[in-house]
Amino acid sequence: MQAAVTGHVLTFTGTALVAVYVLDAEGAELRLAETVSSAGRPYALPARYLLSGRSPVADAFRTGRPLWLSPDELAGYGPGTPETDTAPGTPETGAAPGTAPGVSLGALPLGGDGRGLGCLVVVDEAPDGIDADRRGFLELYAHHVAAGLEAAGPRALAQPGCELPGLTPDRLRVGSFVLVLGTGRMTADPQVLELFGFAPEDFDGRVETLLAAAVPDDVPVLMSVLEPDMLTSGAAHLEFRIRRPNGELRWLGLRSRVETGADGRPRRMLGVVAETSYLRPSADEVSLVQRLSAALAGATTIRDVGRAVVGALCEPLGASRVAVAELQADQLVVGLLVPAEPGAWPEVWRSAWRSEWPEPPSHALPSLTEALRVGQVSIWPEGADLEPGLAGIGPGGLALLPLPADGRTVGVCLIGWERRHAFGPEERSLLTATAGLVGQALVRAHALDAEHELATMLQRSLLPRKVPELPGGVAVTRYLPATMGLEVGGDWYDVIPLTESHVALVIGDVQGHSAAAATIMGQMRTAIRAYAVEGHPPDVAVAHANRLLVGMETDLFATCCYADLDMEEGEAWLVRAGHLHPLLRHPDGSTEVLEIEGGPPLGVVADAEFPMTAAGLSAGTLLALFTDGLVESARLDLEDGMLRVRQALARADPADPGGVADELLGGVSHREDDVALLLLRYDGMRVRPTRAGWTVWRLPDAVMHTRRFTARTLRNWGVKEELDVALLVTSELVTNALVHTQGEVRLSLTLTADRLRIAVNDPSPRTPVKPATVDWEATGGRGLLLVEAVSQSWGSVPLSGGKQVWSEVALSFRREEPPAAGRGTTR
Repeated sequence: MQAAVTGHVLTFTGTALVAVYVLDAEGAELRLAETVSSAGRPYALPARYLLSGRSPVADAFRTGRPLWLSPDELAGYGPGTPETDTAPGTPETGAAPGTAPGVSLGALPLGGDGRGLGCLVVVDEAPDGIDADRRGFLELYAHHVAAGLEAAGPRALAQPGCELPGLTPDRLRVGSFVLVLGTGRMTADPQVLELFGFAPEDFDGRVETLLAAAVPDDVPVLMSVLEPDMLTSGAAHLEFRIRRPNGELRWLGLRSRVETGADGRPRRMLGVVAETSYLRPSADEVSLVQRLSAALAGATTIRDVGRAVVGALCEPLGASRVAVAELQADQLVVGLLVPAEPGAWPEVWRSAWRSEWPEPPSHALPSLTEALRVGQVSIWPEGADLEPGLAGIGPGGLALLPLPADGRTVGVCLIGWERRHAFGPEERSLLTATAGLVGQALVRAHALDAEHELATMLQRSLLPRKVPELPGGVAVTRYLPATMGLEVGGDWYDVIPLTESHVALVIGDVQGHSAAAATIMGQMRTAIRAYAVEGHPPDVAVAHANRLLVGMETDLFATCCYADLDMEEGEAWLVRAGHLHPLLRHPDGSTEVLEIEGGPPLGVVADAEFPMTAAGLSAGTLLALFTDGLVESARLDLEDGMLRVRQALARADPADPGGVADELLGGVSHREDDVALLLLRYDGMRVRPTRAGWTVWRLPDAVMHTRRFTARTLRNWGVKEELDVALLVTSELVTNALVHTQGEVRLSLTLTADRLRIAVNDPSPRTPVKPATVDWEATGGRGLLLVEAVSQSWGSVPLSGGKQVWSEVALSFRREEPPAAGRGTTR
């Protein structure tokens, strides 16, 4: 068996001797771990090389670059080079006389990238040295040996009696090939053909013949490396499965390098194929990977991916720390850290701990940056020479998993052990398989995150940006998008201030989750707001919206609940269109379902009627309007959901409506539907507005009579300093209405705690337009400019059958009690 293995490895390398040196436990010298020599070639190598000494092996290890020496160059090194083994045993230092003449040598570092594992040494008898093709094959072979060395653990291999994966008789399976890219012809040595299960006489020199043995699922990735039209210059590495003629399933590793011609185009490929089945995970580890794969299948966010990794790997591997991070524009964006306490992580991480997760600067972690550039799983044992930012994560051992997807590295997973951890070959293979799964899940979650963020942004753009301040109450709103399914929902809410201290509260839900549902939602919200502002009562506003939706000829329908609340009196008129009943929390802590006579959902019946229901609110009452996502799901029926919300309302503190809203939503997780919530605490108005009205007759002295009424009313109300301003505004607004409209004109005066509101209603729907330029010698055109100049604010709102132009004048005092005269008179 040993003779067969010796012939195998030496036939592949084309050399007289192959040896592997590994770094000893102290990191001071390279110790001989394995040697294979050709029969009749009495060459020997030293048992160890000091890293501080001068030798080809030490020089190659220190520089991290292959060293190729001709016989003359090798002789210049003196003792410590290959010598003729004429006596039993191998010298410890290689300093014996009689260095073998006419021998070339190659020393290839294993591992490199700041984590050197050892050196591969080859001895050749060619007088001109090792040619370029064999150098290429040997460099590829060195990568294969390094993978086996890293999997086995270099510290264990440095001990006497160790076995080296990749050179031992039971594991050695390696061969080489040359693929001419212009013709697609392949020259493969007998070892490659044996790995694929072909006899040399049965191979026709076509790469397709070997691809036919590959498992169909692995053919696309093989084609991406071997297909001439898809090749680029550089190196490639992958693992794949083949099915041998006897039915045996075998894992093979392919490492290749593409050479270019003088024109810069790929000319041919040099490749090494090796047996890697011994690096595959055991049955228990396969089960672990399957569990991880199942967990990642349901991960829709970056945080979900991190949790799946922690759940699948942390306990089985006995790891102390796990970090999962994305690479975004060369920045490390951490998605999950376990444990989450800053003190559990090195200083470079704690110094950047600004929000929930840190973003450590990449320049502080050069080993991590280099490992990500290489793109292969890196394992550092206890005591590895790493910067503090990495060494502190795993003082007993650290595994760094670049997360590949779509041909690039999309993230990184760091797994650290506090106590000494021994890395076995199976564990390294497990981590490699894990990295691929997590990388794909990370890309998928990132895309879903972006899609969900876009959908949420669209949804929120269709909702009110802020809730207005209300006299006599506080309103708060909440909206939570669904966590299952990432399409846009149709839930909406609105708080609409109306005239005379009324406010409209609207909650609604369009059927389905789609862009169409969001579009209908935006149209319904806008329509109901327009009808409400025009002054339509709740039943008319909802009926108009219903006819509008029916006329859109869409298959979607919507539910809605509309409440018109008088903030002075606490009286509410409510309309329900297929929606859930609101809930009330009374000041004594009791709760009730507010039973409202309802109509059908919007968009179902064009001539549907929507009856109104009256309700009275006392100061301190909470009114809750919500969509079904709050109280109903696949795991929660409607009755139980309503009971849960009522119990949360009963124990809530109404002094903090925002806290009550958060508590109501606190138990809503893993949402299958959107949730919209509108909560109003009714306080009542401590100082109620005082109102007076006057119908303006169309007489020549109509403005004079209106001014007299205004002056008399304001004096009775105690308004003195602002009287002249109020009379000016009244004159201008009434004059404007009389001149530019036909029909009834009405003046309304409203005195609140800190301002006076003057409003003039007329039958014209046309909004008054402020002139862009004014001729100061003309007799008109200056009215609105004067109103704007003396008012705190002014505007125009449409009303059913006309409009209202209003102006508010700030008071120089704050009224605490109603004026003695009470309400004004009306004509």
